[in-house]
Amino acid sequence: MVFGVDGKGRLILNAHYLGLLELVVLIFGSQVVLGRTRYFDFKIHYANVSRLCHTKSAVLVNGRFPGPATYVREGDRVVVKVTNLVSYNVTIHWHGVRQLLSAWADGPAYITQCPIQKNQSYIHRFRIVEQRGTLFWHAHISWLRATVHGAFIIFPKRTNPAYPFSMPQKELPPLILGEWWNANVEDVSAQALATGGAYNVSDALTINGQPGDLYNCSSDGTFVYHVSRGRVYMLRIINAALNFQMYFAIANHTLTVVEADAEYTQELLTDMIILAPGQTTNVLFTTNKSSGDYYIAASVYSTPNAEIVPFPQTPTTAILRYEAAGSGTGQVVLPSFPLANDSSLHVKLSKALKGKQFSEGFYHFDVPQTVDYDLLHTIGYALQRCAAPNETCMGQRNIRFRASMNNISFVSPDAYSILEAHYNHVNGVYTTNFPDAPYFKYDYTAVNPINKAALSGTRVRVIPFNSTVQVVYQDTATLFIQSHPMHLHGQNFYIVGTGNGTYNPKTDPATFNLVNPPSRNTVSVYPGGWAAVRFRAINPGAWLVHCHFDIHMSWGMDMVFITLNGKKDSEILPPPPKDLPKC
Repeated sequence: MVFGVDGKGRLILNAHYLGLLELVVLIFGSQVVLGRTRYFDFKIHYANVSRLCHTKSAVLVNGRFPGPATYVREGDRVVVKVTNLVSYNVTIHWHGVRQLLSAWADGPAYITQCPIQKNQSYIHRFRIVEQRGTLFWHAHISWLRATVHGAFIIFPKRTNPAYPFSMPQKELPPLILGEWWNANVEDVSAQALATGGAYNVSDALTINGQPGDLYNCSSDGTFVYHVSRGRVYMLRIINAALNFQMYFAIANHTLTVVEADAEYTQELLTDMIILAPGQTTNVLFTTNKSSGDYYIAASVYSTPNAEIVPFPQTPTTAILRYEAAGSGTGQVVLPSFPLANDSSLHVKLSKALKGKQFSEGFYHFDVPQTVDYDLLHTIGYALQRCAAPNETCMGQRNIRFRASMNNISFVSPDAYSILEAHYNHVNGVYTTNFPDAPYFKYDYTAVNPINKAALSGTRVRVIPFNSTVQVVYQDTATLFIQSHPMHLHGQNFYIVGTGNGTYNPKTDPATFNLVNPPSRNTVSVYPGGWAAVRFRAINPGAWLVHCHFDIHMSWGMDMVFITLNGKKDSEILPPPPKDLPKC
């Protein structure tokens, strides 16, 4: 047993596993300050939740929606026991946590582990190494993360000053953007996958699980942030929505962006930000307005028009309430949002965001100046013919909707996880022939190809340890252009370049920022454009790459990088834990 209970009923680790944790400390040496071991107990169960004049049974963690926020510190060891008490298979992913030498704890179903089955448990064990800031955890199987998600906050290690920017006078509770379906969300996803057609769009957007004042039967639950006039506050914002990017603003207040995806940024002043699913942003703002109530609001940013991709039209709201204003006095001011398909703010903010320069030991740049592997990954839609004459396909022209990367639509294994197959040298689970570039080259954003079919398969790309990798994510006009939030597990990347149209490998690299690019785990690719990212592969394991729109991931916009072990003992993935779930 690697996990047990002591005489006082507390969760404990045995000496063998503590030895592995100490190995991580040795690997990263002075970069790690030995922290506490923090224990969490997640019980996944059913509970009734009422929204929009409707009550349904939902899957929750510890009876909460959103789930419990977890607070840790850089250098801490984290131990989370996840117990599944529902009929669905479950996994939990620690979104943005680098999982150095702990790939077994990452959580995506059938990639690093088999799911946790009903009445079974799995203990995630990992260490927070050289990370601080706002991340989140969520279910990573089917669409359960609609209600199974929560904040994951990493405070800086105590040996550093608190932040490399002006210290806020107070920190507000995390703000989580999401979506709400009156229907069972698992039924929604199952219907879409069974028919091959479009999915039923959510009934509301939410802030901290509440739709807000602009929705029916919702005002009593609207989340209220209480503030005092004349102070500087920090707010941590997380987009946990399944399928929509969102504009975000606080009416009449200026935001200063200081962190994105748990990486410090140069201070960026703006009235509004955009967050894609999977992205997080920390902002500062000053309460220097007249006493009263101001809406904190989010609205959909979706580049296809609503006739092509429907979306909830009503913004979600919370309230910023100045203490002197009393309870709900006067008219509440609502931010004004751009048109849903206006990508100008997306482009403006992407160009303006820069990484934080080295200061007081907070941050160092390790941007690869040259690359060992230069990859082009096209992303977009595909169509697939019905598998059988009597099969019902409700996609365009009676064909099934799919999505792909480099014209490969990912098929998840179901009898073995990819990481287990790699570690144990099991054949037949995946192939290693994911292409470095599309098979056919053309003007990807100007041409809607006649052949919209994609190949299907479980393909991975193997990367030697310590290799430098560049990936250009290229949107395509297959069916229609759309912005895609591409998320990499296991490590962050530097966003060294972005642009509109089809990427030109001869001229576009001259525009790259190799000095102070932002470091993130999720990049939002321009609609009809591209984004170039670079990273160094120093974390052995199987790392999923996918669009963070759940419908696109379900349709196959995924692939996997397998980073091989290095030569030193400190560069080798430890064996799987004994309680790793079985398929």
